[in-house]
Amino acid sequence: MPRHAQRARVLGAKLGAGALLTLLASLLLAGIVGTGSAVATPAPSSDDTVRVFGTLRNGSDPVAEVKVDAKDQAGAVVQSSTSSDTGAWTMNLPPGTYSVVIDKSTIPSGVEVQKDTVAVTVTAGSPRPVIFLFGEERTATEIGAAEELTRLAIDGLRFGLIIAITGVGLSLIFGTTGLTNFAHGELVTLGAVVAWAINVKLGVQLIPATILAIIVGIGVGILNELGIWRPLRRRRSGLIAMLVVSIGLALIMRYGILIFFSDRAEPFDDYQVQTQIGSGAFAITPVNLWCIIISLVVLLLVALMLQKTRIGKAMRAVADNRDLAASSGINVDRVILFVWALSGGLATLGGVLFAMSELGGRVQWEMGFKLLLLMFAGITLGGLGTAYGALLGCVIVGLLVQVSTYWINPDLKYIGGLLVLIVILTIRPQGILGSRARIG
Repeated sequence: MPRHAQRARVLGAKLGAGALLTLLASLLLAGIVGTGSAVATPAPSSDDTVRVFGTLRNGSDPVAEVKVDAKDQAGAVVQSSTSSDTGAWTMNLPPGTYSVVIDKSTIPSGVEVQKDTVAVTVTAGSPRPVIFLFGEERTATEIGAAEELTRLAIDGLRFGLIIAITGVGLSLIFGTTGLTNFAHGELVTLGAVVAWAINVKLGVQLIPATILAIIVGIGVGILNELGIWRPLRRRRSGLIAMLVVSIGLALIMRYGILIFFSDRAEPFDDYQVQTQIGSGAFAITPVNLWCIIISLVVLLLVALMLQKTRIGKAMRAVADNRDLAASSGINVDRVILFVWALSGGLATLGGVLFAMSELGGRVQWEMGFKLLLLMFAGITLGGLGTAYGALLGCVIVGLLVQVSTYWINPDLKYIGGLLVLIVILTIRPQGILGSRARIG
């Protein structure tokens, strides 16, 4: 074979081997990359995750420096969090089913947890609170009828006082202007929604958030009077026309809240985990106890304001006889403006208390509408236009509603309040403390 032909054959063999090695290397590299792509899953973006949170408390004491793990269905830890000095912890998880587990090795000595694992289903767009129960586990025991009725009576007192806080403003508005304001329930909802937004969206603790929401509620009440009701009164609009306007305003506010808030119940960030204090018939959660205390203090201050202050006496005078009050030198428009501001603030506070104690710390877009009928029942029972009658009637309605659950399904408990409204309008339309006829 000629030498140049032999060299060409050797060179061709080397080139073929090189091409084969290159092809094998390419296939191997593609296999490695392909395998890596099949195994690795991209981390979810922050937009795909949902906030899962809670507060660890042993009674009223926060449990700090406790590790909380979120595990997937395979038992692998997806994310961990450690409780802060206030006992709060939070993590962001993609939608799915998880087991949220407390690391028992991090629980302080002397603290017991009843259940260290909670199954959680995370849904897109819905923050998920998780509740762990601390303290010694209690066995279920039968309670007597007297004990259960006592508990229901205490709960009814709490509920009645909340209705009274929201209903006093509605009664004062009727007494000073003659207006039956169907939009008052939406003031209750708006107050709770504003407090929720400040608490959850801005990260402000619930108590200062509620104070800020009360200021907003006062402003909304003032805008209602100056922008709608005072111009209608100056045009001498009839009470029926104003009532229809209030119904339209209620619908606008209700569905405006639905558009800008949510159609789901949204929880506050604070006070989600509650452990009962006391025992037996007098067992109560701290939130419910504070709701009773705050309601009593606020209603006492309103009563003192009506009895002892100049503006309170002017309000009672306008409610009794508006024309006579105006002829005696009282600025009726200023008194009515103060009544609207007061009712807006009270409605806001009542909305937050109602959401915290009756709705389990959650805000609903039509919660005020549900409470409105009970407010009407309470102030009708006590006497339309009288603040003290509204207080008495609302407390009675709250007691009847809650105690009735001893005999009827709790889902039907509001029916009792409506039956009271029907019976009172039939037998004694002026209510307990109302007069049969208004003079003047």
